[in-house]
Amino acid sequence: MAVKKVLAVVLAGGEGKRLMPLTADRAKPAVPFAGSYRLIDFALSNVVNSGYLQIVVLTQYKSHSLDRHISETWRMSTQLQQYIASVPAQQRRGKSWFLGSANAIYQSLNLIHDARPDIVVVIGADHVYRMDFEQMVQAHQRSGASVSVAAVRQPLHLANQFGVIEVDSNDPGRISAFVEKPETTPGLPDDPNSFLASMGNYVFNTDALIEALEVDAARLNTKHDMGGDIIPHFVERGDAAVYDFTTNEIPGSTDRDSQYWRDVGTLDSYYDATMDLITPLPLFNLYNLEWPIYTRQSISPPAKFVRSASGVSGVAHDSIVSNGVVISGGAVQGSVLATDVFVDEGADVTGSVLLDHVAIGSGAVVRKAIIDKNVHIPPGAKIGVDRELDISRGFTVTESGLTILSKGQVVEG
Repeated sequence: MAVKKVLAVVLAGGEGKRLMPLTADRAKPAVPFAGSYRLIDFALSNVVNSGYLQIVVLTQYKSHSLDRHISETWRMSTQLQQYIASVPAQQRRGKSWFLGSANAIYQSLNLIHDARPDIVVVIGADHVYRMDFEQMVQAHQRSGASVSVAAVRQPLHLANQFGVIEVDSNDPGRISAFVEKPETTPGLPDDPNSFLASMGNYVFNTDALIEALEVDAARLNTKHDMGGDIIPHFVERGDAAVYDFTTNEIPGSTDRDSQYWRDVGTLDSYYDATMDLITPLPLFNLYNLEWPIYTRQSISPPAKFVRSASGVSGVAHDSIVSNGVVISGGAVQGSVLATDVFVDEGADVTGSVLLDHVAIGSGAVVRKAIIDKNVHIPPGAKIGVDRELDISRGFTVTESGLTILSKGQVVEG
């Protein structure tokens, strides 16, 4: 099979309303995850590990921290014509911002024309998984279709959260229907409780993609969305293939984590995905060095666990503890602590996610909470213990009982 030139396009302009307040001051792909990463690091690491080193990242919503992270972390060899370029909306096709994911690519067609690829890989920037896109590109070429859509099995009750793929009964490799976030959908023949969900990852023949974007731009009855408009355009022509994520093989993966994929589009799913990391045999293994997840390296000192002034030992169990963390006589259980977190004497942190520069005062209690950057929890304060109290203090509390504090939020003693 002839080697094709590939350009990767990462869609990173999402507002992430369902992740508020974590997205109040940053784009969804810039949301911190797993102590030292940003969500976009998983998408970019997958592309780079796949051997694709010409990448454009389309940004829009509150993109400063995202742009800064990319510029400080993702540096390639321009001498070898390698690049990861963060590209904002430029209004090249009219005086409007991106009107949807398809319109984002349409307004950035100059990038595709300049790169002159044979294949365009289009992926989202806010999922947690490992995937070798080279395997998907090869499968796409064998299919003879103009587009291939990566699919993963999901529980039937989640159908209204994803693009739903139905395959041709006579040709299981072809998509017969693609519906964006339907209220209901039939289950799979071999598993009535599951359906095929689009992962938001696509492989296009370049000419076909450009043509579809031009047609979509000229239409009036469109949301200019990749899943809602562009993919159905190809499905109607019988020109869309499905790529089974379960066939993707990653070096160093185990049976437990080889098919892991999580959409972290809600506060609860973000929390659940974080908790997946901390078991002794994690559902998603950050320590697979054969397919590393790259990120910006902190200049903070190593973490340490020390006795407090009164001699109480600092401890952490079943937790991720990042650089710069100091646990001084506090106790941490089943939690993820990001860079430069401080836990003081007698503090009790359980089942929680603490982002950069969070300080937990002496005797404070934190239960099942996400605390964004630069928050100081005063001595003796309780977070995630009394739902009504948390709500009255202006904290976000989900139906599942997860408590979220926004970036820099003031907590009264």
